[in-house]
Amino acid sequence: MPTAIHQQVRDARDGTHPRLICRVTSGWVVLGTWQRLRGYCLLLPDPVVRGLNDMDADARREFLYDMTRVGDAVLAVTDAVHINYEMLGNVEPALHAHVFPRFDNEPAVRRTSPVWLYDWSAGPDFDAQRDRPMMDAIADHLRADD
Repeated sequence: MPTAIHQQVRDARDGTHPRLICRVTSGWVVLGTWQRLRGYCLLLPDPVVRGLNDMDADARREFLYDMTRVGDAVLAVTDAVHINYEMLGNVEPALHAHVFPRFDNEPAVRRTSPVWLYDWSAGPDFDAQRDRPMMDAIADHLRADD
């Protein structure tokens, strides 16, 4: 069943994904649509699989390693103090990893709670002009780490 993850991977391959950061060994790094936590990224595997358990051992290791590399890059280019990693697959039944930077300046009630408790409709959302320098810096950090 095609999902939004499948479409995003197709768009990344075509070079038409508006939030594309770069290619990594296991897939594609894209900036999240919602940017309340500036630097929120997703890692999309290529090829797309249903879940982590559908990958062989080498592919799993590469995906999880790339996920942490994305976290390292986000830490390096933002003032985040911590990274939360999540792989859910409940809404989109295709593997993808959420990489959420966490900040000291988050409201106290949110700082230690799951990011899903934020009001996602409150934004801010992706803005190509504002976010491109950060996206380029994340890509540069990932390339330097290769």
